[in-house]
Order: sequence, then structure tokens, then C-alpha cells
Amino acid sequence: MSTLEKTQLQLGYIPLLDCLALLWAKQRGFFEEVGLDVTLVKEASWASLRDRLAFGLLDAAHCLSAMLPAAAVGSDQIGTPLQTSLVLSENRAFISLSQKLTHQLKLQENDIAQVTAQKVVHYIEQGHSLSLAHVFKHSIHHYCLREWLALANPELAQSIQLKTLPPPYMVEALDKHVIDGFCVGEPWNTQGELLGLSKMICSSQNIIPPVADKVLAVTQEWAEQHPQTLVALTAAIMKAQQELSELEDFAPILKLLVEFGIVRFHCSEEVHVDKYYMIQNIVRHLVKESALPKVEDFYWLFQQMQKWDDLQLGQTQINALGHKCINLMAYEQAKQLNFV
Repeated sequence: MSTLEKTQLQLGYIPLLDCLALLWAKQRGFFEEVGLDVTLVKEASWASLRDRLAFGLLDAAHCLSAMLPAAAVGSDQIGTPLQTSLVLSENRAFISLSQKLTHQLKLQENDIAQVTAQKVVHYIEQGHSLSLAHVFKHSIHHYCLREWLALANPELAQSIQLKTLPPPYMVEALDKHVIDGFCVGEPWNTQGELLGLSKMICSSQNIIPPVADKVLAVTQEWAEQHPQTLVALTAAIMKAQQELSELEDFAPILKLLVEFGIVRFHCSEEVHVDKYYMIQNIVRHLVKESALPKVEDFYWLFQQMQKWDDLQLGQTQINALGHKCINLMAYEQAKQLNFV
């Protein structure tokens, strides 16, 4: 491997199932194997993670895919270009509502997304107030909520005010009646259900395409200054992804998630069995086929920004900016390393 430009790295993450490859790479010594001394940094919110990455306090981070297009056009109010060399998860969020509201609206487990949207929109149109939250303005969770509501009422989907909350605070906010529902990744939907507070009513997979959700992100400047370090970092996490997908024993994976405070409930082959296998299934399929960043995913994200954030861009601009969001060279070089 070529000489690394930097070996001591600060790697940020938000406590969600899809940060697992970072934690696993650290625990298994994969970073050390490629010559990196990585410190994992848990961030309180996507906003703090984005700011610390943009201003150089983090070298790299587990990042929302939609943050990259937002940074490319300056919609994030910072405008520091970001890029990714690796997808950490694809569309796998859920919309949850309070159990009280779920019962009140007579939502059924077999209701399709359009039916749940129609029931919720009808409730709002009757004059009831309803507060929904997503994790960040620039996220597939935000777009998923609006696309879901648009299945029943496109005008309401455009005009409704949505709240923003960090993933770990969604359940607490629901418990305190600050919000009535949310769109978030796991394990927070399951956490809400097991506490008897919320109910998952539909999957984002039934609403939006299978685009990248979380990615490994660095600033464009950092990538240019540390190309070999980025390749090594990508390779180590890529190896973790592969091992996680093949590991038959789920116990050490769950143990790690519990140790890092990501899974905060007890589940096993004997207790909360359905949730145990659901978490296991998500972890094993965070990325279905390939962790290769796809420019088409970023085209879709730009189009969502046009639709919901009033972004004015031509297709030629979208094409150019989409390519700037991904670093295929780093991905390919990482994949070619004998280490992986």
C-alpha cells in the first residue's frame, strides 16, 4: 500500500444500525491493518456532524447521502463540497406514529402506504393538528415523509411544516407529546414499539426508490489532500461490511450494538424474537448488492431538492454535480487491495 498522508483520524457517526461497519472495523482491527489509528466520535445530531466534518474537526463521517447534494449547491448554508467513496446503507427507514393515533385512525398492519397516508391526511383535513418529524432537512427521511403524504394530497405534502430531531430523541419527543410521528432509521422505531409508544405503519422502501441513505463522507479538499488515506479507510470499512454480511453468529454483532448504546432494549432468540430477527435482517442487508456509490442516487436526491426545497437546477447541472458527489477511484482502488 502506498504511503498514507495521515494516519490518525477522527471518524464521526450517529448511533444507528447503519454505522455498524465503522464500529466493526474498529473492533476487529481492520483500521490498524491498513495503518490507520481511528478514533470513533459519536455526534449528538446530524447538524453537528455535518458542521464538524465541513470545518475539519472530523476527517470522515457516517453521513446522510442527501447532505452531499445540499453541500454541492450551498443549501446547507456552508457550501463545503463533500464526496463519498462508499455506501453504508440503502433506503431502510420506517414511518412510525404514536400508538394512540394508530388506534384512533384504525390503521391496520396490512394497510399499504397510500392507505395509511389517506387516513392521516383525512385526519389533518378534518382540522386536527398533527406534528411529524424527520432527522434532517437534507435526508431521504424528509423526502420520504413528503412523498408519503403526497400519495394522498400533494398540496398538503408541500405545505405541511415538519420538525427536525436527532434520531435518538425521536421516541422521547413522542413520549412527551412534542410530536405524533416520525420517519427514522432503526433501531429507533423498534425502541418506540417496545416501549409501547409508537407503531411502525410503513416502510420507506414502499414509498421511495432504493437509493443510498448513509454514506462514508469526506470533504472534497480532504480527499484531494489524502487520497491514499481515503483508499485505506474505505478498504477497512469495506472489509467490515463483507464480514458482517457473511458472519453466521449474530451474537457478537448485537453485543457491539448494545455496548455502543445503539440497541437499548433486550431482544434475543427467546425474547422479542420478531424484533431480534428484524434487526438481524436489516444489519445483514444494509447494502443489498454493492456498496459502490451510484450517481443515479444523487440525481434522484437533486430532483427531490427541486421538488420539495425549491432548488432551481437544470439537468446538465444536476449531471455535473452528481458526479462530484462520488469518488469512484477511491472505491475501485480500495476494492482492488489484497486486504479486501
